[in-house]
Amino acid sequence: MKTNKSNLIRWSLLAALAAAGGAQAVGVTDAMIEGDVKSVNDVLSWGMGQQGQRFSPLTQINAKTVSRLVPAWSFSFGGEKQRGQESQPLIHDGRMFVTASYSRIYALDVKTGQKLWKYEHRLPEAIMPCCDVVNRGAALYDNLVIFATLDAQLVALDQKTGEVVWKEKIDDYKAGYSNTAAPLIAKGLLLTGVSGGEFGIVGRVEARNPRTGELVWMRPMVEGHMGYKYDKDGKQIENGITGTTNKTWPGELWKTGGAATWLGGTYDPTTGLAYFGTGNPAPWNSHLRPGDNLYSSSTVALDVETGQIKWHYQTTPHDGWDFDGVNEFVTFDMNGKRMGGKADRNGFFYVVDAKNGKLENAFPFVRKITWATSIDLKTGRPNYVQNSRPGDPTKGADGKKGESVFNAPSFLGGKNQMPMAYSPKTQMFYVPANEWGMEIWNEPISYKKGAAYLGAGFTIKPLHDDYIGALRAIDPKSGKIVWEAKNNAPLWGGVMTTAGDLVFYGTPEGFLKALDAKTGKELWKFQTGSGVVAPPITWQENGTQYVAVVSGWGGAVPLWGGEVAKRVNFLEQGGSVWVFKLSSI
Repeated sequence: MKTNKSNLIRWSLLAALAAAGGAQAVGVTDAMIEGDVKSVNDVLSWGMGQQGQRFSPLTQINAKTVSRLVPAWSFSFGGEKQRGQESQPLIHDGRMFVTASYSRIYALDVKTGQKLWKYEHRLPEAIMPCCDVVNRGAALYDNLVIFATLDAQLVALDQKTGEVVWKEKIDDYKAGYSNTAAPLIAKGLLLTGVSGGEFGIVGRVEARNPRTGELVWMRPMVEGHMGYKYDKDGKQIENGITGTTNKTWPGELWKTGGAATWLGGTYDPTTGLAYFGTGNPAPWNSHLRPGDNLYSSSTVALDVETGQIKWHYQTTPHDGWDFDGVNEFVTFDMNGKRMGGKADRNGFFYVVDAKNGKLENAFPFVRKITWATSIDLKTGRPNYVQNSRPGDPTKGADGKKGESVFNAPSFLGGKNQMPMAYSPKTQMFYVPANEWGMEIWNEPISYKKGAAYLGAGFTIKPLHDDYIGALRAIDPKSGKIVWEAKNNAPLWGGVMTTAGDLVFYGTPEGFLKALDAKTGKELWKFQTGSGVVAPPITWQENGTQYVAVVSGWGGAVPLWGGEVAKRVNFLEQGGSVWVFKLSSI
C-alpha cells in the first residue's frame, strides 16, 4: 500500500497545463458534492447524494406524465463483455460517466449518447471476484473521475480526456482482494472499502487524497488489527488497534476474519460521520470462531478526518449464515432526530440513531425469517431460533459435513447489493426485497491464501411459485409494508424515487418500471433488452428531465443461486445504458 509521491507533482503539472490551455471545465467541489442531494442538474455521487436517499426533487416526469416517457438514446458498452452491469451513472458538465463490467469506464455526451472516451483497465487473468465481474460506479472530484478495479486498484482519470492522472494499488488480488464499489467523497477525502470476504481477506476502510491517491488513514474492520494514518511523506503511523484483540474473536481466526466493506459507504454532513457496512466473518463455518466476531456483519460509523470508530451496531452477531451487514445505511429525519435506515441481508429492517448508533426500531421486511424470531429493542440483539444454525461438522457422522438446516432468507439476503430509496415526501422507504430460503451445512475448512474460504455448502430455493422479488414500500415508524409489487424473478437492481410521486426500478426480465409512490400502481414500463441489476438516476438538462439506467443481466444470482439460478437461466446478458425523456406529444 505504498503511495506514489510523484502523483502530487503530476497533478500540479496537469493543472498548470490545463490553465495554460484556457480550460473552462468546472471542477467538482466539496460544496457541490454536499449539495448533490438537492441538485437537479448533476448527479455527483453514488446514491444521488452522499446520504444515499436516491430521491430527486424533480417533478417534470410525474404520475400524470410518465406515460409519455420514451427513449432519448441508448449506448452499448460493446465487445463480448456483456455481463453483470450494476453501475450507477454520474452526470456533470454535459457528460455521463458510467462504469461497466470488467473494470471499464465511459464518458458519454448526455444529449446524444456519443462516446467521448473509454478507459479499459488491463486485468490479470488470475482475478478472483466473488460475485461476478461487476463495478457499481465512480466518484467525481475536481476534474477527476475515480473508480476501483477488480484487481484491487484505484484509477483516477481526467474527466475531459480519459487520461490516467494517478493509479494506486489497494491490495494483493492474489490474496483474494478486489474492489467493486463506487468510492465516496466526504470532507475532501476519498473513502473506499475492499471486496473479497469469501477469501479470508481483512475488511477495511481507507481515506485518500482524491487529487493524488495518497493515503491519509486506514481503519480495519476486524477486531485486533492495527489502524494507521500517514504523514505527508507517506510514512505509516499507528493509529490504534480496532477493538480489543481476542475479545470477540478467540484464537487466531481474526487474522483472516473477513468483514469486507464491499458495497462502499454513505456520509451525513449533519453528523459528520461516514457509515460503512461490513460483510460476513470468515469462514462461514461459525463453529470455528465462537463469539460475536466484531466488527463483522455490522454498520460502523467513522470519523471522516481520523478514521476512528465512533459507534457500531452489529445486525448479526456470530453470523453463521453469510448474512453480511454491508447494505447501505441511509440517513433521514424522523421524530425530530437524524436516523439511519438499513434493510439487512438477514431480513430485518433497522432504524438506528445516526449520531450514536442506538437502535430505535427493528422489524421484518420479508415474509419469512427462520433464523431469529425478532430483534430485542433493548439489547439490539436477535432472538435466535434454536437449532437454526448449521451444525458442527466435527460432530457429524463422518466428520466431513455438519447437520443441514433450512433457513430463510437465503444468504443472498432479504436485500443484497441493490440499493433502496427513501422519499422525504412520502416518508417511506422503497425496498427491493426477495423471498427465498436455503439449505445450508458446514464443512471443515482451513485458510489458504487466495483460495475460497467458506467451510459451508448450500442450495438456494424459492419460497413461492408465483414470485421471488417484491418491491415494498415500508413505513419506518410503524414497520408496516404499505404496498408491494411482486416480481417473478428476484429483484437485483436498485430503486429511485422522485417528488413527482414516482418510484423507478428495474427487473431481471429487462423492464425499467415506474410505479405510483403512494399506491404502488404500475404506471409505465420499458423493455431494455437485458436484465436490469443497476439503480436508475434522474437529472435535468436545459430544462428537460431525463431518466437513465444501465441494463445487463448478471451478478451473484446466476452464479450462486442454485434452484433459483435454474429458474431464471432463460435471461439474456447485455451491456448498455438507456436514457429517457418525455415525448412532446
